[in-house]
Amino acid sequence: MKAIHVIITGDVQGVAFRFHAKNKALSLGISGWVRNRLNGSVEAFFQGESSAVDAIAAWCHQGPPSALVAHVLFETATVDASLKGFVVRSTC
Repeated sequence: MKAIHVIITGDVQGVAFRFHAKNKALSLGISGWVRNRLNGSVEAFFQGESSAVDAIAAWCHQGPPSALVAHVLFETATVDASLKGFVVRSTC
């Protein structure tokens, strides 16, 4: 099991980034969350099988078709056993 915390910057809000991230995560069997941040970035937490987390990490560099990703910051995170499924959280 692997977990990462991600911050994505660029033109990533208003382009359905969270919706597509949730669908991608669910298709890969990843649990976690995604949310917009007040500074215009998108923040996410992904956990699951190592290969699935690596796949969504790679996807974050492009995002959905309308997104223009400028930078992606990845941090290794601690697996959160309480997380089940994948949710879109409120903006912070």
